[in-house]
Parts: sequence; structure tokens; C-alpha cells
Amino acid sequence: MLSAADNELLTRVGPGTPCGEMMRRYWMPVAAVKELTDEKPIKRVKILGEKLVLFRDGKGQYGLVQERCPHRHVSLYFGFCEDDGLRCAYHGWKFDTQGNCIEQPYERPNSPLMKQAKIKSYPVKLMCGLIFAYLGPDPVPLLPNYEILTRRDGTRNIVLLPEHHCNWLQCQENSHDPTHTFWLHAKLFERALKKRPPEEAKKWAPDLAYFGRPIEGIDFELCREPGWTGIRKVRTYGGDKPEKEHGHPAIFPNILIAPQAKYLTIHFRVPMDDEYTMIYWVEFLATDDGSIVNQKDEDIPFEKMDHPLQPDGEYELHTFVYQDQMAWETQGAIADRTTELLGASDRGLVMYRDLLRQNIRKVQEGRDPDGVVRDPVVNEMISFTFSKGQANFAKEMAAAK
Repeated sequence: MLSAADNELLTRVGPGTPCGEMMRRYWMPVAAVKELTDEKPIKRVKILGEKLVLFRDGKGQYGLVQERCPHRHVSLYFGFCEDDGLRCAYHGWKFDTQGNCIEQPYERPNSPLMKQAKIKSYPVKLMCGLIFAYLGPDPVPLLPNYEILTRRDGTRNIVLLPEHHCNWLQCQENSHDPTHTFWLHAKLFERALKKRPPEEAKKWAPDLAYFGRPIEGIDFELCREPGWTGIRKVRTYGGDKPEKEHGHPAIFPNILIAPQAKYLTIHFRVPMDDEYTMIYWVEFLATDDGSIVNQKDEDIPFEKMDHPLQPDGEYELHTFVYQDQMAWETQGAIADRTTELLGASDRGLVMYRDLLRQNIRKVQEGRDPDGVVRDPVVNEMISFTFSKGQANFAKEMAAAK
């Protein structure tokens, strides 16, 4: 269990909090490119306890600025996106993508009020159909070129999961828990699929077969590689097809690399505030022959999932996403770790919490936390090794039909 003080330390992410200041040292996705359209090139964003507005001006430049206009504090979300900036709908003050006030109707020319009206803005970058933001101090680090986002020998999909009503740590700790897959996914799947159309059972058969094997051993490895730090969890399966899988890493602080059937997927768990989390996935499907695919960022398919909680308080539980969301949300908005009972199978959580404490201290001492990338050579492409057992399982079952 944790002390109340430690639970506060690791979960609170607002401006000025120790964990929040550490998290601000990393680039995080705030939107998919396809979420901003010609009809509505603007989106509300809440990240690390800050209310912001993401917009695209008429020249195609993106800006991420504070939501409230400095004039009378009206939300800029309802403003007008123009060729050179975002104009407030209340009195017409206009701001460029850097937060500079560039027009103030009804005010004196060359008024000092123009400079005083500069608003908070954060740098954004586009990669792989996602818009990433950096909320930390200068110097700004490099946006990591993780292979899933930059490889060209395949195609990608982007998925925005339902907004999670729970603290980000509950989502990320799940990635250091190798045993939940047997009960939460395989066994809960079996029960949930009994109420679903028969074709769904066929669709999920490879996943049920893979995770339904008995888990006979688990292990954890702390990885410190150029470009990333993380914890790799490894399972040893028994049953008719025993296997010691190679494992896959959870990337510090809030990312998971996961082979999911035929896809290699990266999960970004982005804290909106202390009690809500936004999660983006990028699914990568490599070509069988290694051939290059020219998939433009704007052509990457984008899907937004609905929340699984039903009006009667029941959760839809026929997908991995919904099963995880039920488990994370029902712990409470912020899990009370002062009363938890950890066992030997939870040592991955203990390792991760220690890593969090270490990196919070690094930031407090004025150092970069683990995984912040500044070397362009390291950032040419950041690669990972991971288990291919689930993909092989799916192929074997498909071939057996």
C-alpha cells in the first residue's frame, strides 16, 4: 500500500504539483488531425489540469492557447478561426498561434494593451495523424520518433478511446500487471460474448485462445535504452501451447507498446486532470513483404469510441477496451492506495511507482526525467523488441480454418 502523501504525490498532475511538473517534460497527443475540420477547425483541450483551445488558422498553422480571452475571460472556443489567428467572439480581440494579440478592435492604435494581452500558448507538432503538445519549460525536447509512428512499411489507424473517469495512474499501472488478462479479458470475454452475435465470438476467438492459457510464471525487466525507459513484463504460459513470451514494454511515464493480434499498437494515456484521462491509440499493421506504403497523415483512418457505461449502471464488456475501462473506473476517480493489498504478482506496480518517485526527484533537482529525447541521432528512429506470440496465434488459427 501507499501512504496518503505518496498517493497524492503520484496522482496529482495540475500546474505546480511534483508529478504534474514531471509530466510536462514530455510531448503528449491532444488531438487527431481529423478532429479539426474545415467546418469546425477548433477543439477544447484539457490536459494536466489546464483548459486550452486547439485551433487551425486559415493558413493551416496550429495553435494551442489558453481557453479564456484575457479581456473579459470569455471562452475562445466560441471564436472565429481566421487566416492569421483566432478572434474572440465577445469583442473581437484576435490572437495568433503563438498567443500574441494581433488585433484589438475599438482600442487606440499602438496601445500598450496589445503586448499585455499576450496569452499562454504551447508548441504543437504533427506526427502520424496526431497533434502533440509540449507544456514544459525551455529548451523544448525532440518529439520522439517511435518506430510505430514513423515506420513506412505498413499502414496505421488512430483510435480515440472513451474519456475515462479515473486518474491516469490507474490506466498506466494496468500495463505493469501481467496477470489480469486471464480473468478480466479471457474469462470476462467468455461471459460477455454469450450475449453477443455469434460472429463476434469468431472474431475474438484468437484473443480468447491466447489469453485463456494458464499463466505459470511472470517476470519484470527494467529497461533503460537510448530514447526510452520502461518496464517489460514477461509471461510464461502453460496449457496445450506453452510459451514464454518475449514481453513488451510500458514506456515511462504514460505509454504502452502492445502487440494486439495482427497490430503493433502504441497507447498514450494523457492526464486531463486528476480525475479524467484521455487515451489515444495508434495501430500499425506491417506489410508482409516489408514494402513501403505511402499513407499520408491526413488519410489515416480515425475512430472515436463510445463510453461503455449504460444508463442502468452496467458496462458493455465485449471488448478489451471496455473491460479495462470498467476495471479502472470502478476503482474510483482516484484510487485509494492506502488500503490496497498487494501480492507477489504486483511487483511490477512497485517497480513503476519507484520509477515515478525517482523521476519526480530528478525534475525537482533540475534534471531531465528518463525518456526525454534531445539527441537527433538517437531520435532517428526509436525501436523496440516485443512479443509476436499473439500475432502468430492469430495466423495459426486463421490457417486452421
